Amino acid sequence: MKVYRNKKAQREIMRTYDKLLTLWDVEKEETDIDTTYGRTHVIACGNKANPPLVLFHGVGDDSALMWIYNAKYLSKHYRIYAIDTLGGPGKSVPGELYNKDFDDICWIDQILDELELPKAYFAGVSHGGYLVQAYLLDRPERVIKGISISGAVPARKKGMPVMLKIFLPEALFPSKKNVKKLIAKLCGENSAVFLDNEDIMEHYTYLLRGFNNMAMGYHKVRYFTDEEIDRIRDKIVYLVGREDPFEKLGGEEALRKYRMNVTFYENAGHGLNHEIAEEINKKIVEVFEETVNSFYN
Repeated sequence: MKVYRNKKAQREIMRTYDKLLTLWDVEKEETDIDTTYGRTHVIACGNKANPPLVLFHGVGDDSALMWIYNAKYLSKHYRIYAIDTLGGPGKSVPGELYNKDFDDICWIDQILDELELPKAYFAGVSHGGYLVQAYLLDRPERVIKGISISGAVPARKKGMPVMLKIFLPEALFPSKKNVKKLIAKLCGENSAVFLDNEDIMEHYTYLLRGFNNMAMGYHKVRYFTDEEIDRIRDKIVYLVGREDPFEKLGGEEALRKYRMNVTFYENAGHGLNHEIAEEINKKIVEVFEETVNSFYN
């Protein structure tokens, strides 16, 4: 499965990926982990004595972009491990067995085992938030507590029409003008954190033009039963913006229906951890502080 449309697109995405990483402004280590399904790229930073925090980005972006406004702060409190999702843009490389038999849970197991993490904190954005919930459901003993940012309970299919309504026509024709329009659709009042950052705009434009979205097709979203939702409720916290188009199209309704532990943020959208990074950074630490003894004991 080709992750990038062509070699030129891959080169430009990798070049701008590395440029964004320098803007993290924190010491970091990059490593590759061989799994059954391919080579997974991990960015680690923070004191190794701190509790581990595993981070997952969303579809169509990567760790360098996703955590640019969060890594420096979070790495003061945790040893963070930002994972480039197999099949997504970034530096992970799918192998021959990244196919219809791909298993997210097995893949994450192998990453944690290689990192020697019997348990950790988890946080993810959008689809990354789904991965946190799915892993919590199947491996509760390995998740101290999880946070889903700009995500919802996977209780029902959103369906392709929802995705098309949000991303089209701009994502189909990613001119500079359309990229700006798409970001405005996804964000709340603080879209300037994207629009005014030339490095972010350059990288995101290359992602829209050069990433093959079909490469994420082997990630199968599992929809939870009511009983399964009950099992994760006490260990997962949701952070969502009220201007997030995904929340307006059913996400907020599901969170309320299932009485999940959620904090809503006014005037913020799908890029929540970018739009109000300082507030979200502090909230993540606050949520996890309640269970920090679970790591040390």
